[in-house]
Amino acid sequence: MAAAITVSVAGVSYAAFNTHGLTAVTVKVADQVSCRTVEDAITAYAAQYGSAPTGMAQLRPYVRGDVSAYRIVGGRAAGPGC
Repeated sequence: MAAAITVSVAGVSYAAFNTHGLTAVTVKVADQVSCRTVEDAITAYAAQYGSAPTGMAQLRPYVRGDVSAYRIVGGRAAGPGC
């Protein structure tokens, strides 16, 4: 039991002192968009132009973040979580 507590405290201490590593991971995750975000952007584009977008470049004004993992298939988002 004492060993488990010591290892746990050591892990928490390392995380507390390794703020650069934690910040880098947090920024990377926050920069990634979700399938829902891409779907919302497709909907906004279609509402403005009357037709579904054919490429991710058309959604750039509607999405802030990394959309490289997504594509548009049949007017819907395709990618992680879709």
